[in-house]
Amino acid sequence: MDYLHWNQKTITDFSDDNVAAMYSNGYVFTRLGKGIMQQTRSVRIDLLRFEVTSENRRIMKKSGVFIVPSGHYNWEIGKMAKDFYDTKFETGIMSANKIKEVITDTAKSNFNYLIGFCTDNLAASVPIGYAICYKNSELLHYSYPFYNLNKAPKDMGLGMMTNAIGFAKQNGIRYVYLGSIQRPNDTYKLQFEGLEWFDGTKWQTDIEQAKQVLSTLQTLRTL
Repeated sequence: MDYLHWNQKTITDFSDDNVAAMYSNGYVFTRLGKGIMQQTRSVRIDLLRFEVTSENRRIMKKSGVFIVPSGHYNWEIGKMAKDFYDTKFETGIMSANKIKEVITDTAKSNFNYLIGFCTDNLAASVPIGYAICYKNSELLHYSYPFYNLNKAPKDMGLGMMTNAIGFAKQNGIRYVYLGSIQRPNDTYKLQFEGLEWFDGTKWQTDIEQAKQVLSTLQTLRTL
């Protein structure tokens, strides 16, 4: 699966300020190696402008998803991720070993935060979904979500994302980054208040323009 990017840089300064500056210039951490960042059509939520809408509440209630302590890595997490990516995307796109590396190997991985999700609000509950993230004092990069496809309720993915945004706001974080918009079905990322997207030069707030970009991609895909 190709990932849209215009530039690539490798950083050695992992301070919160430097990483935040890179994200502000459209770069995001990747799983390609320690410090490797790519500039893409990034999407973020400015949490100073974010408010939970009635649609957000509907999704949160319908999915019944709650954030819970993720616990430590185990082989079941790797298997869940592999099964998810093999089914939802393509076989072999994310191996269990790669998931383990991204979650646990600080010498190779840029990601430092694992969020667990379950369908009841008990701290002792076993998560049926996770999101591998990068987190610092200013931002949360919500990346590599996956869940148990046999146990997940309807709208599990969107419920996880919505809860993660609410969690970040409650914890004083300024921005939540949601990856990029590069495929026609990425329109689900455009529904949140405070959304901005990087056009290659600057951050835009025109959501209709973003939808037009994705519509054009859909047209090109069908030609």
